[in-house]
Amino acid sequence: MATYIPSPKDWVAAQVELYEGSGGIDGTTLKGLPVVIVTNKGWKTGAIRKTPLMRVEVGGKYVLVASQGGAPKHPLWYHNLKADPKVKIQDGTEIYEMTVREVTDESEKSQLWKSAVEAYPPYEEYQERTSRPIPVFLAE
Repeated sequence: MATYIPSPKDWVAAQVELYEGSGGIDGTTLKGLPVVIVTNKGWKTGAIRKTPLMRVEVGGKYVLVASQGGAPKHPLWYHNLKADPKVKIQDGTEIYEMTVREVTDESEKSQLWKSAVEAYPPYEEYQERTSRPIPVFLAE
């Protein structure tokens, strides 16, 4: 069984601890908007990693946006999902085992991006901040 390694970012580790420690009752928002916890395996360490991401749900599937606030590089979890697409998503008190895929079809990505921006408008600004196309995953 893989070991859980909390994020080195204190606020991320605290959010995950509050969310999971309360069974999905507390810590379910960030900046006033709903979040989910994505659990995956680290591509270098094989350890369990957990990340709060903005909740973008479309028809029972989840859109995961690798924005990192518009930083020039992809977030580390992007590489984890590319290496192993099996994830758990905790949405409040519900936990789902899902498989993710990076959305490369421009038409599909455009539709999912619109849903993501509706759920969390700053994504639009994040894309303007960076020259990299922000990756979008769909968890099914």
